[in-house]
Amino acid sequence: MWYGNWIAWAAPLRNLIDTVLDLEKHGINFWSTTENFDTSTPGGKFIFYIFGALAEMERDMIRQRTRAGLDAARARGRKGGRPRVTERIPEKAIQKARELYDAGNMSVPDIMKLTGFKSRPTFYKYVVNDGTEKAKINKNANTAESPK
Repeated sequence: MWYGNWIAWAAPLRNLIDTVLDLEKHGINFWSTTENFDTSTPGGKFIFYIFGALAEMERDMIRQRTRAGLDAARARGRKGGRPRVTERIPEKAIQKARELYDAGNMSVPDIMKLTGFKSRPTFYKYVVNDGTEKAKINKNANTAESPK
């Protein structure tokens, strides 16, 4: 197993140890070709636990540094994530796009060009669905109710 895979595989360490112990119950030993150890020997088990602990520590340190970096950026007034379309396109343009769409005289690409929308999903989210996520469509449900 390559070292880089340890980081992903050792998340969390308890799961890694449980997996190896479950394999041992079935007579299967873990053997790493790159680190040259296997869990069938006491020394191999020792190295396995040490490498697992180091990998988990490294993951925790990465998580801690990432969190500290995000907190520092937030303290400087930086805001993460993609900007909302309402920060880029004025509300008047969104309203104009709604009016044009409801009128049905123009195609969606033409309305998008006129009002500044860059993507069709964003257009439908803010113009057709009033800023909410796409409506859930149940393909199994009947769309027209029969009279009773």
